[in-house]
Formats: sequence, structure tokens, C-alpha cells
Amino acid sequence: MPLADPHPTPLSLSIIIPMLNEAAGIQATLTRLQLLRASGVELIVVDGGSTDASVALAAPLADTVLKSEPGRARQMNLGAQNARGLALLFLHADTRLPPDKEQRAVTNLQQALAQHAWGRFDIQLAGKSRWLPVVASLMNLRSRLSGIATGDQGIFVRRDTFFALGGFPDQPLMEDIELSKRLKAHSSPACLRQKVISSGRRWDEFGAWPTIRLMWRLRYRYWRGVSATQLAKEYRDAR
Repeated sequence: MPLADPHPTPLSLSIIIPMLNEAAGIQATLTRLQLLRASGVELIVVDGGSTDASVALAAPLADTVLKSEPGRARQMNLGAQNARGLALLFLHADTRLPPDKEQRAVTNLQQALAQHAWGRFDIQLAGKSRWLPVVASLMNLRSRLSGIATGDQGIFVRRDTFFALGGFPDQPLMEDIELSKRLKAHSSPACLRQKVISSGRRWDEFGAWPTIRLMWRLRYRYWRGVSATQLAKEYRDAR
């Protein structure tokens, strides 16, 4: 069923954060956004069934905390349907806007959306592996050349465009890639060089090059037509 847009849009920006068992970091993520919230940016957190204290920790620091069926795409779509912003920024729970430059990031985003229907930030990975700067540089280059963004780069989009294209597809993996493909067919993205900072825990835990190989293999197979459901199973098994 196509996504409906049921709400008026009196606010300039809504930040939508999907989470699942993020008690270790959600408080810090939201605390960094409180000045934006005080300036009128809406913060929406969508929980996918956490079994830890994530919801209790997020509630005082967000305008809305929603409970959703599991699945990042479903969570973000639910957040969008309840948002009031003219622009939507989808921010992963382990990703943060540039420290001490959050307001500038929002200004850059809004300026970009005056000329583009959507876009994303460059990314910096925070972690222990010495390969993380290389990984981040390759991610940024690949995204700039392909016009495809990943969710940890902070995808932002005009509200009307998001709903016109049906939102995130209801699939368990590659929802960000699929949305990017739809958006790219609509218009080219704004690729902001200002960097969001995302956790490199995946690369630290499983190794930089094994993780790179896994992600490229999954993306290649998705491009070849393998279903997102099958790839999600392989991703879980590989971890």
C-alpha cells in the first residue's frame, strides 16, 4: 500500500531516528540534538521492539517516541507519517551530526533542499580500526560517483518527494539503497561534504576487510536481483 501523508507541515525539519536496543548510546545521541530541538526541529524516535531501557531513556529527550513493528524501513516510514516537518532527516541511532556544528549542518541541509529534492552528508567512521578513514573515504567517493546513499550518511529529503515516491520499501535490508535509486531517478542528490560521524563498531567487531567484502558482495547480489529477504538472512548468518 502506498504511503499516505496525513499531517500538516508547520515545521521546517523533522529528524527521525530508528532504534533497537540502543540503551548504551541513545541518550548521548539525543542530548546532542537538544539545541536543535529548542530551535524548533522536531525529534522523533521510533523503537522497533527494544528489550532494554532504550524507550525510557529516549522519552524525555524526544518530541515523540513511537513503537513500531521490527524493521528499520517500517520504523522510518512510521516516523515520517507522524512527522510535521517540510524536510525529513533520517538519522541512525549510532550516527551524529558534526559535533558543535549541528545547527550549521541543518542550515546546509535546508539550503541544499532549496535546489535538490534530497541528499546526504559525507561520513566519518569512529572506532578503533586504522582502516576506518579509508573505508569512509571510499564510501563517500562511491556515493558521489553513483548518486546512491546509505542510511548511515544521514539521508534527507523533501517531505512531498518522500511520500510521492512511496517512502522506504518494506524490506529487511537495502531499504536505503532502494530509496536512493528511486530518488536518483527523480533527481540528482545534494552530496554535502560536511561529515556526520557514524559508529565503526561493525568494522571493529568483524574486521575491516571482511566487512567490506561482505557489504560489497551483498550489494552486488542485490544489484543482480537477489531478494532483500534472502540477503538479510545471509547478513545475519555472516555476523
